[in-house]
Amino acid sequence: MADGTETESRKLLGRLREEMASEAAGQERLDRITHLIADSIRAEVCSVYLFRDEDTLELCATEGLAPEAVHKTRMRMGEGLVGRVAQSGKVVNTPDAPSAKGFRYMPETGEERFSSFLGVPVQRLGEKLGVLVVQSREARRFSADEVYALEVVAMVLAEMAELGAFVGEGAALSPLHQQSVQLSGGPAQEGYAEGHVWLHEPRVVVTNPIADDPHRERERLNEAVEELRVGVDKMLEISQGGDKEQLQVLEAYRMFANSKGWMRRMEEDIALGLSAEAAVEKEQSQARARMGQVTDPYLRERLADLDDLSNRLLRILTGQGNTNGADLPPDPILIARNIGPGDLLEYGRSLKGIVLEEGSVGSHATIVARALAIPLVVHVGRITTEALNGDHILVDGDQGIVHLRPEDTVANAVRDKIAMQAKAQERYASIRETPTVTRDGERINLVMNAGLMADLPSLNNSGAEGVGLFRTELQFLIRNQMPKRSELVTQYQRVLDAAEGKRVIFRTLDIGSDKVLPYMKHVAEPNPALGWRAIRVGLDKRGVMRMQLQALLRAANGRPLSIMFPFVAQADEFYEARWEVNKTIEREKRLGHILPETLEVGAMLETPSLAFAPQKFFDEVDFVSVGGNDLKQFFFAADRENELVRRRYDTLNVSFLSFIAQIVERCNSSNTPLSFCGEDAGRPVEALCLAAMGIRTLSMRPASIGPVKSVLLRADLQSLRKIIADARHRGEQSVRPAVMEWLRNQG
Repeated sequence: MADGTETESRKLLGRLREEMASEAAGQERLDRITHLIADSIRAEVCSVYLFRDEDTLELCATEGLAPEAVHKTRMRMGEGLVGRVAQSGKVVNTPDAPSAKGFRYMPETGEERFSSFLGVPVQRLGEKLGVLVVQSREARRFSADEVYALEVVAMVLAEMAELGAFVGEGAALSPLHQQSVQLSGGPAQEGYAEGHVWLHEPRVVVTNPIADDPHRERERLNEAVEELRVGVDKMLEISQGGDKEQLQVLEAYRMFANSKGWMRRMEEDIALGLSAEAAVEKEQSQARARMGQVTDPYLRERLADLDDLSNRLLRILTGQGNTNGADLPPDPILIARNIGPGDLLEYGRSLKGIVLEEGSVGSHATIVARALAIPLVVHVGRITTEALNGDHILVDGDQGIVHLRPEDTVANAVRDKIAMQAKAQERYASIRETPTVTRDGERINLVMNAGLMADLPSLNNSGAEGVGLFRTELQFLIRNQMPKRSELVTQYQRVLDAAEGKRVIFRTLDIGSDKVLPYMKHVAEPNPALGWRAIRVGLDKRGVMRMQLQALLRAANGRPLSIMFPFVAQADEFYEARWEVNKTIEREKRLGHILPETLEVGAMLETPSLAFAPQKFFDEVDFVSVGGNDLKQFFFAADRENELVRRRYDTLNVSFLSFIAQIVERCNSSNTPLSFCGEDAGRPVEALCLAAMGIRTLSMRPASIGPVKSVLLRADLQSLRKIIADARHRGEQSVRPAVMEWLRNQG
C-alpha cells in the first residue's frame, strides 16, 4: 500500500477516534463519520446502512445522498447492491453501478447521479451489522488500496457499534445486546429453564480499536504471537505419543501461529492505524466469513482452528481470561458454540439450561444433559455473538426456542409453563410407588436410562423399577486416555450398589459415529452412522471388549448381571460377542474370581435387519431391547440429526407400528423378554401406543416416568388397540389423529 494512502488512513482513523471520544449523540456522530470518510476517500458519497432487524437494512447516515432519505430508505437482505454486500459478506466494487447485477434504483436518495460504487460489509466475528458504501460521479473502479482502507474503517465501525457509539432513535440505532431476541434451534432435552447467561468462552471486548503508535502495536503483536507459539509448542510437547488426530490439530495451530501471511496482514492493518487487538479481530472476522462459505469439511476445520487460535491471541493481548473476571450466576444458562462431555460434567447440576450454537441431538453433550435432566437446545445460530454474560434468558427445551433478554409478557408466559411443570411433578410424586397397571389390568415395567452416577438417585426419586440402559461409554469419553480395568470395576460396583438390587442392564461400549474417543485413532468415514461403530468396533478391538467384560463380571461379585451389546445388525455378531463373554467367564473362573449369581446377555435391536434374524437368534438371546432412536432413522432413511427430514417421520406411522408389532410377535414366539428404549418411550402418547402394540417394558429418562405412568394408569389398552387397528384398516398413514381423538374422549 502506498505511503500516502497509509497516512490518509491513519489520519482518518485518528479522526474517528476523536469522534469516539466526543460527547456527540449517536446520530450526530454517525453523520460526522460519513463526512470524514467521504472526505478522506475523496468520494462524493459515503453512506452507512445498519440492520434494523435480521433481514432489513436501513440507511442511517449519508454524506452526498438526499438527507431526507435517512431512516426512510430500507431494503431486504440481497436486495440492491447494498443488500448483495450484506448477504454475501463480500465487497462489491463497480465503476458502473446502474448496470451492475442487482442494482436497485431508489429515487428518494438521488443516487442515479453516481456511477462508481464500493460497498464493504460491516461485521464483527461473523455477526452482520451493516454495510459501508462510498460512491462517486466519475466512472472508476476503486483501487485495491482504497478497498483495503475502507475495510479497515468498516472494522472500526463494527467495534464502535459494539461499544454503543451509534445509539439513537429507531430500531437500526438501538443499542446492541440490549434488545429482546427470540432464537430458534433444535430441541435436544426437554424442559423449561429461566436464568442468566454464562458464556463458556466469553467474547473478548476490544475497547481500543485505534492506536497512536504503530511501532508499539507491532511490538505488542509480536510479543503476543511469540507467547502463543511457545504455548502451542508446549501443548505439542505434552501431547507427543498421544492421539494422532489431536497432534494434527496442534500442528495446524503451529502452522497458523507461524504463518507469515497471517502476520503480514495483521501488521498491514496496524500500519493503517488499528490496534493489535483490532488487527487480530479483523483477520478473525474475515476467517469466520470464509468459514460460512466453505463446504469442504477439512477446510472448515482448519478455519475453525484459526478462529480458536485468534481467540487465544486476543486473550493474551487483552489480558481477558476465559471468564472475563465474571462470577458464575446462581441460575446459570450455559452458552457455547460446542462443548465436550468432560467440560459439561465439571459444571454438573449447577446449570439450569444449556444452549449450543452447534451440537446435535445425539452428541456427548446431549447425553450428559439428559442424564442431568438439564433443558438443552442445539443449532441456535448467533447465540454466542448475541448473548453477553449476565443476560436474562429463557430456554424452552420442548420447542427448541430461546428468549434472550425477554420482554415481561414472554417471561411471564414461560414462568407459567415452569409452574405448571412443577405442579405436574408434584402429582407424579404421589403415584411414584404405584405399580404401572392399566385399567384393563396389563402390567407395564417402567425403567430408566442412565450413564452417570449422578443418575442413580433417580431410581428412587422417579419410581423407576430398574435401569433398562446404562451407557458405559461416558466413562471412556470424558477421559484423555483409556480407563484402567480397576477403575471400571469400581465404577460398575458403585452403580450396582446404588441400584440396591434393582436390575441394571449395562450396554457395552457404544462408540463410533458421533462418539469418538479422544485417544483412539479416528477413522474418517463418509457416513459414520452406518460405519465402524458399537459392536463392530468391539469385535475388531477384542482387547477393549474383554477388559470391559472382565470389569463387569468382577463388579457383579456374585450378584445378578445383565449385559447388552449395541447395534447388532446380524445374528453372527451377537454369537461372536457372546463367545467372548463365555471365554471371559472361563478365564475369570480359572483366576478364582467370584462369578455373577445369574448372567443375562442381550442385544439391542437398532437395525431393521436384526428383526429378520433366524429363529435361532430369538431362541438363544436372553433379552432384546429395541433402540428406538436409531431404528426409526434407519427404518425411514431419515437422519435424526437433520432438521429438514427428521420431523417428517412419525413414530405412530402405521408402517413403523406394524414393524414393532412384528418384533413383538417374534419375541413372544420364543418367550424372549422385549423392551423399548429411546426418546419415544418417554413420550406419553408414543409410550401408550408402544404398550398397546405389546411392549411390556419401556426405558426412558427418569423425568419421563411420571408423565408416562400417569397416562398408562388411566388407559384401556384393549380399547386403544382397536382404535389403532381401525386406523390401519382405513389405510391412514399415521394413527396419531385417531389416538389423539380417543384420548380427548377419554378425558
